[in-house]
Amino acid sequence: MMTKRFAERKETMDIVVTSPALRAKTTATIFAKELGLELPRELQELYLASAATLLATVQAFPKSVKSAMVVGHNPGLSLLADDLAEGGLGDLPTCALIRIDFNADTWSEVSNGTGKLEWWDTPKQS
Repeated sequence: MMTKRFAERKETMDIVVTSPALRAKTTATIFAKELGLELPRELQELYLASAATLLATVQAFPKSVKSAMVVGHNPGLSLLADDLAEGGLGDLPTCALIRIDFNADTWSEVSNGTGKLEWWDTPKQS
């Protein structure tokens, strides 16, 4: 359901990275396959990662990456999203999707408060 809703938005995705945890990896793989993307890159450091570790991962994306999907765990992902988009999101439920845009030339410029929440969607939204 969430992959279909994501596809309806006609979003592009250059890279999908995921925690090695089975549920995260399975979710990331489903998204990649359904959207016709390369299989996700499994990053050990994303397992139960803090917001700071997740931010460092994002900041390390190469300049060639214009859009990315990060699949991982709470509370780290919720805290990161809240920090980047300047609050108001709270806890993201399982399989929530959010898009945050940045006015930055490189991923290394991404930091807390530099993002703009474009949209978010959860399985319980209609």
